[in-house]
Amino acid sequence: MGIKTALPAAELGLYSLVLSGALAYAGRGLLEASQDGAHRKAFRESVQPGWEYIGRKMLRSWMYAVYGALAVMGTMGPWYLLLLLGHCVGLYVASLLGQPWLCLSLGLASLASFKLDPLISWQNGFVTGTFDLQEVLFQGGSGFTVLRCTSFALESCAHPDRRYSLADLLKYNFYLPFFFFGPIMTFDRFHAQVSQVEPVRCEGELWRIRAQAGLSVVAIMAVDIFFHFFYILTIPSDLKFASRLPDSALAGLAYSNLVYDWVKAAVLFGVVNTVARLDHLDPPQPPKCITALYVFAETHFDRGINDWLCKYVYDHIGGEHSEVIPELGATVATFSITTLWLGPCGIVYLWSFLNCFGLNFELWVQKLAKFGPLAQIEASLSEQTSRRVRAVFGAMNFWAIIMYNLVSLNSLEFTDLVARRLLLTGFPQTTLAVLFVTYCGVQLVKERERTLVLEEEQKQDKEKLE
Repeated sequence: MGIKTALPAAELGLYSLVLSGALAYAGRGLLEASQDGAHRKAFRESVQPGWEYIGRKMLRSWMYAVYGALAVMGTMGPWYLLLLLGHCVGLYVASLLGQPWLCLSLGLASLASFKLDPLISWQNGFVTGTFDLQEVLFQGGSGFTVLRCTSFALESCAHPDRRYSLADLLKYNFYLPFFFFGPIMTFDRFHAQVSQVEPVRCEGELWRIRAQAGLSVVAIMAVDIFFHFFYILTIPSDLKFASRLPDSALAGLAYSNLVYDWVKAAVLFGVVNTVARLDHLDPPQPPKCITALYVFAETHFDRGINDWLCKYVYDHIGGEHSEVIPELGATVATFSITTLWLGPCGIVYLWSFLNCFGLNFELWVQKLAKFGPLAQIEASLSEQTSRRVRAVFGAMNFWAIIMYNLVSLNSLEFTDLVARRLLLTGFPQTTLAVLFVTYCGVQLVKERERTLVLEEEQKQDKEKLE
């Protein structure tokens, strides 16, 4: 309610001023802390100079499988390639039986074999040689291979009339730009796009691709420069030093940890997506900026994996996501698979539980708001006041998202430090100040959403008239 209601320009201007001022103030404190701690002994391993960029090449159609397979063999060795081919063939055979439950079960079993000992250690032995990125490439290539093969098998079961072949699976799996790091495109989307005999670019598409490539380069440089001055990953490792930070800098540090993870994903997928778009593909978009998130339903750092989970698990079980019990079952199943994907351990269990709870709690609150006195109270409010009240809850939700994800992105000890400072020792001044700044940010995000909704409605009205 109230999303289409405009707020006074002066009020939005005040929100912008407060938000930008608070971010600048928090950033200043974090910059000073980074410079003061630059020569600390605990920082020496993490704070290193240097700039590094990696380029890529690309091909199309049948050459995807050939070029990708050769690249994997050259990087990881022939036995690793045979290992992955074994998983591909296993899921391809399962797809011929036409039983979705069997395909999904076998896919999860294959994924578990790359995440749990002793099978993970045994399969890791198939990699030839030792190098710095070996573990990253092994986990990325293996995990994404299983998700792609499972998508292929499930799509084969859903469309038995289309008769997909093993060659289709190999083209899909060994497309090199996606192979090690994703993003995941579900098989139906990938197959439809690469099957175009004469792909045609829309007018101005090449210009947009060049612009995206330029933005990716600028983002990479900006991130490198940023990390030369702000030690947002190193400071939390020294809790004694972090505990001396002012409240504003500590809040900014917690927020920056999530921004870093978003930027890392945005840069990685931005570069990969640029290559894929040159290949006439339309890959999943980079994740939504953490600054624009205030609901758990939109919180994901890998849109491709999110699309995969939604299509094959979350939406399949949860339906319209409007009923409490189906939604609980859908979220538990989704986060169970996510836990397996991330690698089962104590901190991942905690992260999954917190985010699963947050997603369900949003639905519980929505249901509660529609009943009795609460619904009557909101109905008596103006749309602008309703928007302001909802933004207050959005601000609290925003910090719940930060704290729940900080557990896995940094450490439980650092999360505990931030929570105590913002909620206990900093109450009420720090708590209210942080919530007010966040409230201003939520209102600006809502204003952007309102503008997009109106633009879409105007576009639809124009199309109807034409």
